Amino acid sequence: MTPIQVQATAYLLDVREPDEWTAGHAPGAHHLPMMEVPARIAEIPQDTEVVVVCRSGGRSGQVVSYLMGNGWDNVRNLDGGMQAWAGDGRDVVSENGQPPRVL
Repeated sequence: MTPIQVQATAYLLDVREPDEWTAGHAPGAHHLPMMEVPARIAEIPQDTEVVVVCRSGGRSGQVVSYLMGNGWDNVRNLDGGMQAWAGDGRDVVSENGQPPRVL
């Protein structure tokens, strides 16, 4: 498996549901549930690399397609999602005081 490549300067956009985010997410990620993207699209930067992540890559792939269709040319999907991120040994943090985990 190829290690996940995410630049330190990238805007990591987590589009999972709130319970998934709370249980475990990448440090420094920005949470914007997939269904809220159309209403909050202006919050997503267009001037830096945006890496979109979900649990396994399906929902984030849909969000990447949606953003590209709306003029974003700086977005890409995180292959394998948070499952691959955690499996690669990268840091995961929780918001609920419990040990972080990927739901």
